[in-house]
Amino acid sequence: MARLTYFTGPMNCGKSTLALQVDYTNASAGRRGLRFTCLDRGGQARISSRIGLVASAVEVDADFGFWDYVTGALTAGQRVDYLICDEAQFYTPAQVDDLARIVDELGIDVSCFGILTDFRTELFPGSRRLVELADSIENLQARPRCWCGEPATHNARVVDGVMVVTGDQIAVGDTEGGGAGVVSYQVLCRAHHRALEPATGHTVDLTPEPLPFAD
Repeated sequence: MARLTYFTGPMNCGKSTLALQVDYTNASAGRRGLRFTCLDRGGQARISSRIGLVASAVEVDADFGFWDYVTGALTAGQRVDYLICDEAQFYTPAQVDDLARIVDELGIDVSCFGILTDFRTELFPGSRRLVELADSIENLQARPRCWCGEPATHNARVVDGVMVVTGDQIAVGDTEGGGAGVVSYQVLCRAHHRALEPATGHTVDLTPEPLPFAD
């Protein structure tokens, strides 16, 4: 039975890496799928991972229709067993509805990958709809760390070294620092996100104390 699954976690937890792994695993088993993405930090029409994995994908914009695209492919004789949908937080609720319809009416597995909340700790519309409709929600286990060493759960937007909590919900950036005026992102624990304390200017030695040995 086909399923709609949402794989989620904060930035830097390996979502795009997993998306490409799931695609590879399915393809290795002889299944045929389609890859989709939206506003990937590496450029249009690609799924890119921070560890260097890259694959081409169909770019999803606000006017894109999943139902029309997939049924068009099937009508043209193309075999479609599964969909890989990266950066799903940027999809519209109507597009997520399309994905659920593809699962239910066409029997095609859909795996979505994205982050739940934005830099203001508010749900993305696409993520909200996926939480409402997905057959299962999988929290990725490769948890990133806040600069203090605690597990990171929140995404922070940083401009000119200063964490901001106002502005447009979508501003494409990466977790690598940039120059003046460039948007970058950090992952923080809840406490340091609430305190508006990004890593900038902080240094914490997480090296454990050496074990005592008798002479």
